[in-house]
Amino acid sequence: MSEAMRHWRRHDDPQGITWLIIDCADASSNTLGREVLEELDRLLAPLESRPPRGVIVCSGKPSGFIVGADIREFEQLADEQQAYAMVRQGQGVINRLARLKCPTVAMIRGHALGGGLELAMACRYRVCADADRGTLGLPEVQLGIHPGFGGTVRPIHLVGVPAAMDLMLTGRSLRPARARSMGLVDRVVPEENLEDAARALVHRPPPPRRAPLQLRAMNLPGIRQLVARRLRREVGKKARREHYPAPWEMIDLWVRHGARGDAAYDAEARSIARLFVTPTSRNLVRVYFLQDRMKGLAQRAAAPVKRLHVVGAGVMGGDIATWSVLQGLDVTLQDREQKILDAARERAGKQFEKRLRGKDAVADAHSRLRTGTDVAAAADAEVVIEAIVERLDAKQSLFGELEATVDGSALLATNTSSIRLESIGESMRESGRLVGLHFFNPVAQLPLVEVIRAKHSDGDAVQRAIDFARQIGKLPLPCASSPGFLVNRILAPYMNEAMHLHEEGVALELIDEAARAFGMPMGPVELADTVGLDVGLHVAEILGEAFDRPVPDSLRRKVDAGELGRKSGQGFYTWRDGKAQKGDVAGKQAPEDLEDRLILPMLNEAVACLAEGVVDDEDLLDAGVIFGTGFAPFRGGPLHYARSRGLDTVQARLEALAERHGERFRAHAHWARLDA
Repeated sequence: MSEAMRHWRRHDDPQGITWLIIDCADASSNTLGREVLEELDRLLAPLESRPPRGVIVCSGKPSGFIVGADIREFEQLADEQQAYAMVRQGQGVINRLARLKCPTVAMIRGHALGGGLELAMACRYRVCADADRGTLGLPEVQLGIHPGFGGTVRPIHLVGVPAAMDLMLTGRSLRPARARSMGLVDRVVPEENLEDAARALVHRPPPPRRAPLQLRAMNLPGIRQLVARRLRREVGKKARREHYPAPWEMIDLWVRHGARGDAAYDAEARSIARLFVTPTSRNLVRVYFLQDRMKGLAQRAAAPVKRLHVVGAGVMGGDIATWSVLQGLDVTLQDREQKILDAARERAGKQFEKRLRGKDAVADAHSRLRTGTDVAAAADAEVVIEAIVERLDAKQSLFGELEATVDGSALLATNTSSIRLESIGESMRESGRLVGLHFFNPVAQLPLVEVIRAKHSDGDAVQRAIDFARQIGKLPLPCASSPGFLVNRILAPYMNEAMHLHEEGVALELIDEAARAFGMPMGPVELADTVGLDVGLHVAEILGEAFDRPVPDSLRRKVDAGELGRKSGQGFYTWRDGKAQKGDVAGKQAPEDLEDRLILPMLNEAVACLAEGVVDDEDLLDAGVIFGTGFAPFRGGPLHYARSRGLDTVQARLEALAERHGERFRAHAHWARLDA
């Protein structure tokens, strides 16, 4: 090995064990890029002819084992042939490791994801540090692909079809203890015992793990077809094949080859090569980097917040407090009524039980959430978030109290969804301290937080709000103070158009199905019912006044009748056990322009937001709409979708809709100024 190594180190210890240490140059975490795999191949070559007593593969970085492939290289793949060659080369290296004629151990500290877990599975044994931060998983499906370095084959033999398919099809990650219980790793030990445990597996190698006999039986040809039918049924509930082909491809690979022989590896490579160059994968990789950009808006050197005070213990305020406790903060929660505080505590307790491991962790979380009715509890908070009723006078009064109570360095934030910050700040002595932190419901599930800057907001205060959002695991989206900000403003014409279609006699089920067929996670009618029609009416009135748009009569009639959606059991749909009762769409005719009538107003509003500077650029706008509304991620965002469809085509279609259905579809003037 005359060539210098940039990413790997080899160490031969006195016990005859060869340690292969991955430590990717100029990177905070390890990834399996082309150069990294080529170096590993050179390291493995001499070990084939002269195997040591054992080989232990480990990481030289404190951040974890290997977080997966180098996703930047995905963007460089020009075509299917190039992708196939890259994958087969990687498979060859990983298979070389698997064929070594000595015990091989993956010593895992921290994350082992994607290609990192595939490399670990190619070792005969896996030993993992028992730490909360450690996770193992195959998340490739989130990028529109599937594992490609043997990851559709090896887990079938290690843990059996049900567990392996769940790992691949969902992309979810596992804690070390769960990975051990299912057979994915052989040992889970305290971090200080990790090296000893790895050596012990070399010196006293047990029989390699295999799935139990009853699970191996699922690989028999006849049984495969039966199991595949159930898997396809489950996948079909969450992902359409035309939108997300990867999970369907994984099932097909297993059915055809049974995870056996060289043919299974070659088929895996050909399948992932096709997926790499699909629009779905290209766009999901784009979304990955958009998310990375949002994470990068935070300043790494920012001191973490320790104390948060939340005013308003309703669903939103209580859930913000609960989420922040789960992220390690000490939180005080204030409301005027004890019964509201008690209800918030009860909801918090359920979340603690669901998300934390062990009674001690749950008890600690309860101790860090204090509730009360006195604003004085905010005195030592570093960040204060207001989440009370959407009334300007109430918010102005509260911030007057808070300003007189909190420390002069505390960040003051409002969770308002519709009131301009400039108006709230009119009653404050130092309005520059005020920013918006607009969360979305449910807080525990939706990752976006709009960070609102008013004309008076201090730049340092805005940056601190961005840093805080990242600290508690959210994606910050800087927005100007404008009616509806970004997400609600773009959702409004989509949901309003659904009401117009309903008033024209189009079946609710057809409206929702058209949106889901486009790729939205939920149709606009069901979404309106879920959010609450009273909330929707309030937002529609605010935006209607700001942009001179009439509020749909059907929405107002529902609210006047007390039919508020899911929470009242009746809205546009009847709700039972938390589910909308939908009728059959068979025989019902949808208008030919139904999809465009729902989707194109969102694109038009996105262009208006860009023109007005609500967000800084197209990429941030696309990211905000994807992570705030669930806008079909495989389409890459509303403006990216418009570009892929053709800017001129979209404008022409809007004009045609305007001529047919009214001025609300008229193309915004800024379309003409977008770069082609």
